[in-house]
Amino acid sequence: MADPRGFLKVRERELPANRPVEVRLRDWKDVHEHRQEGQPFLKEQAGRCMDCGVPFCHQGCPLGNLIPDWNDLVWRGQWKDAIDRLHATNNFPEFTGRVCPAPCESACVLGINQPAVTIKNIEVSIIDEAFERGYVTPQVPQRLTGSTVAVVGSGPAGLAAAQQLTRAGHTVAVYERDDAVGGLLRYGIPDFKLEKKHVDRRIAQMEAEGTRFRTNREIGRDITWDGLRRRFDAVVVATGATVPRDLPLPGRELDGIHFAMDFLHPANAEVAGKDAPDAISAEGKHVVIIGGGDTGSDCLGTSLRQGAASVTTLAIGKRPPADRPASQPWPTDPILFEVSSSHEEGGERAYLASTVEFVGDDAGRVRALKVATTEYLPDGRRAPTPGTEREIQADLVLVAMGFTGPEADTLEAQGGVALTGRGLVGRTAEYATNVPGVFVAGDAGRGQSLIVWAIAEGRAAAAAVDAYLQGGTELPAPVAASTAALRA
Repeated sequence: MADPRGFLKVRERELPANRPVEVRLRDWKDVHEHRQEGQPFLKEQAGRCMDCGVPFCHQGCPLGNLIPDWNDLVWRGQWKDAIDRLHATNNFPEFTGRVCPAPCESACVLGINQPAVTIKNIEVSIIDEAFERGYVTPQVPQRLTGSTVAVVGSGPAGLAAAQQLTRAGHTVAVYERDDAVGGLLRYGIPDFKLEKKHVDRRIAQMEAEGTRFRTNREIGRDITWDGLRRRFDAVVVATGATVPRDLPLPGRELDGIHFAMDFLHPANAEVAGKDAPDAISAEGKHVVIIGGGDTGSDCLGTSLRQGAASVTTLAIGKRPPADRPASQPWPTDPILFEVSSSHEEGGERAYLASTVEFVGDDAGRVRALKVATTEYLPDGRRAPTPGTEREIQADLVLVAMGFTGPEADTLEAQGGVALTGRGLVGRTAEYATNVPGVFVAGDAGRGQSLIVWAIAEGRAAAAAVDAYLQGGTELPAPVAASTAALRA
């Protein structure tokens, strides 16, 4: 612990400023002005860490990040040691440091009676400084095992599994159905939250280590699942949970109503300079986003940058409290009212808003949403309150209500892999499916979750695969797979 009185000297959080709204709405660059070494506030914030006897931030992070360790090293200016300690538990801190909601901060002991340590910002500062100083280099395996592994899906879970397995000496090929590697990191998350240079430089490192990437290859169509299993000694399914949750109400068939990813994917492709003939533009339109989560926030920021006339975000539930409620005590991760960078930029947010109908014009296009006030029933269900209906003008409706599970029809039919009652890929606590040699990691087996869980499961699944191929493993396995879904 570098400064035993640091949390007494500096009692407030300080974060880098965001770029001015009127400036950042004109481009797609990172909204944050990330500050690194040379900024005194970073050392001060790292010094606020109390190096607790029982660091609950470890429990709050699925990866088990050694947060007090690298806080201390940042305070001392020992950047090489800090990135080594950070990489010991997290393959991609440049991703988590930008888009993870930081449950570690909710578990920070200092947060009991002070604002929590700025863990997330310190994390991203460490990795950015490490890349700048040349500390992030390929880790080529000393020997090859002779075993081959196919990883299907190149999101955070797939990338983490692939990197761990490559470093263990296995020959790894990652299959991605899109034209570029990254999954939702590439085409789901807009550049103003995660610039793609961060993805590209990590992919370059992995290629130098020996990982092979195969884009424009959809398993189940271009290659069958059973054919893939015959080609490789083991297969890791990391396809994510990409089936969107729908809202089957009257008028759903109208033109102008789209799932969020059908809007974000081509928008991100256009930002990358690629041709996107199926792009949906919000320019000049009155946009309504159904769903108040991160995906809805991404739709908001994208719509504003495209020049939407107005943007309204609808949430069916109550507005969350600003402070931790008594029912969600420390160190749990509470549900709080949050203002993302996109919310700072404009648009309106409506709570207790239940959509009851999509209203169209004579040409078959959506022109409005009929919305009623949400009522909480005695049994806990939510329903629209009769007599409270009103219309909200809408030329473009984006359904951002989350995802129900993976696209697993071909996996089941061709590969014989069993699914759970919820449609997730069934697995044991060791990430193994019912088919020998086939494993699953991330949202495909867990259901829609956080990026930090995806990386943690990718690392743990890699250890399970290594043990299956070699009879043992030295790879870390940070988390056991949740098997509750098997009983669903």
